[in-house]
Amino acid sequence: MKKVDLLDKEGFRLPIKIDSTSNGEYEPLPISDCNEQGNKLAMEWATENARKKGQSRRQFLVSGCGAASTLLAMNHANAYHGKRGGYFDITQESALDDDSANAEVGGGEFIFDVQGHYVNPEGDWLSRIPPDARPYAGMEKARCEAGNDGGDRGYLGCLSESEFIKDIFLDSDTDIMVLSFVPSTYETEPVTIEDADKTRQIVAELDGSKRLMIHGRVNPNQEGDLEAMDELAENWDISAFKTYTQYGPGGIGFFLHDDPGIAMIERAQRLGVRNICIHKGLPFGPRSYEHSQSSDVGIVAKMFPEMNFLIYHSSFVSSNEELAFADGAGRDGIDTLIQSLVDNEVAPNSNVYAELGSTWRLLMRDPDNAAHSLGKLLTYCGENNVLWGTDSIWYGSPQDQIQAFRTFQISEEFQERYGYPEITPEIRRKVFGLNATVPYGIDEAEVRALTSKDFVSKEKLAYQENPQPNYLTYGPKNRREFLNFLKWGG
Repeated sequence: MKKVDLLDKEGFRLPIKIDSTSNGEYEPLPISDCNEQGNKLAMEWATENARKKGQSRRQFLVSGCGAASTLLAMNHANAYHGKRGGYFDITQESALDDDSANAEVGGGEFIFDVQGHYVNPEGDWLSRIPPDARPYAGMEKARCEAGNDGGDRGYLGCLSESEFIKDIFLDSDTDIMVLSFVPSTYETEPVTIEDADKTRQIVAELDGSKRLMIHGRVNPNQEGDLEAMDELAENWDISAFKTYTQYGPGGIGFFLHDDPGIAMIERAQRLGVRNICIHKGLPFGPRSYEHSQSSDVGIVAKMFPEMNFLIYHSSFVSSNEELAFADGAGRDGIDTLIQSLVDNEVAPNSNVYAELGSTWRLLMRDPDNAAHSLGKLLTYCGENNVLWGTDSIWYGSPQDQIQAFRTFQISEEFQERYGYPEITPEIRRKVFGLNATVPYGIDEAEVRALTSKDFVSKEKLAYQENPQPNYLTYGPKNRREFLNFLKWGG
């Protein structure tokens, strides 16, 4: 398995990664002054706490105390900037006491991540772009084994299946992941269905036969995609179809209740694939923007009650401030999903699921946004219908997202003012994995039994004796990198 070069031996990377990294579907957003202050304070506290514990800063940051100390610094900065919607429920003691820290940022939940990505660094898609093109470029110099200069594309190893397996199954508490796809034509796919199946087989050969599931990508407004659904369902053992309603010929998307959308849903139903995963929110740009919103979700959910509609990103818009839902207010973002459910009388905990990939990663930066977003989704989609997803490995290992969600709590003020639920341990367990077992047809007890003794679990047990997380993120971090990503990689 490949290793990322230049591990942060001096401890200059924080375990909770608050930065401008994007998944490539939205332009990177600069972090706020509050986030900058939190990062700076976290590094200062890490230096001081490492000295108190007689450790190097790297040793301290790799420990549970390092994560806890970082979250405490974020709390301090958020409070200073008047953020009252939520907080990370961490005791001061956990910054120095290993047992306390591990009890708070650690956990034994069943974690089922329904959105993961990687790139085939040697795929046929590279032959279709100019030899000097630099797809997915912009990663830190020399942070992978291979070179990073001229036309060499060795840096793509950072995004390979081997790094994917390490980041997901060794450096995080993830038990199961669904491997998803990016919007593309079949000719430009950075990961094909064949690649995805190969990675699934690699994991299966490690006795992890239940650890990795795959989607089948379909754009029903693209020639040949509807017909291709048959082969995906019959030959590749897919768990769901994944679609992008804002994507299409000439940049024009479709609504789910348009002819292409209805044809896709009916075909999936006929093929026995009940799950339709739909990218909503995180708009690609102004063209066909309306198709990135969720007004159509409630319509088809009511029309097809036997189908499951999994709304990837929960219709979140990265530049949008989330507020309490107001019926008829016409706000963008998550409210377009909720309004559609309300208008079409789709009850909570029915057949519409809200997924948190990239959404939670962005919400971690702002506890007010996080409290409103999670509070609304748990209320209107239902506490049984919010799904854990991380969009990794664009954001590196998802462990920091896991640790942040384990400790996040909606403030009593926001609970009382807006009727949001307290995030109880039971709700966390549901969101982390139990909710996804229903649409994906997984028996948690069976998977627990298998994964507790497979090769991956044994490797992880040994790895934890000397863990080497890199705390890197891989997606574009600024506008230049984002435009390059769109040109050659997205």
